[in-house]
Amino acid sequence: MFSLASQVARRCAAPVAKHQFTLRAGFAQTVKEGLTATDAWNKSCYSEIDYTINENLPVFDAVQKFAAYNIGCLVTTDSSGKISGVISERDYVCKVALLGKKSKDCFVKEISTKSANLITASPSDTVSNCMAKMLMKDIRHLPLLDDDGHVVGIVSIKDLVKAELKEKEDAIKTLSDFALGKGGHFGSE
Repeated sequence: MFSLASQVARRCAAPVAKHQFTLRAGFAQTVKEGLTATDAWNKSCYSEIDYTINENLPVFDAVQKFAAYNIGCLVTTDSSGKISGVISERDYVCKVALLGKKSKDCFVKEISTKSANLITASPSDTVSNCMAKMLMKDIRHLPLLDDDGHVVGIVSIKDLVKAELKEKEDAIKTLSDFALGKGGHFGSE
């Protein structure tokens, strides 16, 4: 049988629908489902910082950024500025600290996950699809690449959960207002 994580991931990746409710006066209110990775990115702490690091820098520089921005992952770039992979706190712990190495003596490219093995998303991917990718590969961060393969952002599982929760809360509010006779589009204020 399938593992629980793969079952959840399959359900999350299911096509997203829009539900429309027709009001008596001929107005229609749509409960929108299917927030995108861009929606989650725009509210993420990563949208306000430089989330990249050159792969030729010492790991110590990445650790400093983790601590300064209170984040757990950075996108690594090569000397031309193209994505070369990601480095996470977990990479540091498993590949530097536990092996007794010094972060000033190791380079980011030595411990990062390389782009060939990287799971990425498009800014237009739904939050549900991004979550499914993360569950299937047991990862916590997802770089966002445009159609040309350039990095345009990064989202964490926390960003996606927050976006999903907000979307569900908004849908419940709209349906509650509609059920109370306030109309789905007028709000309860």
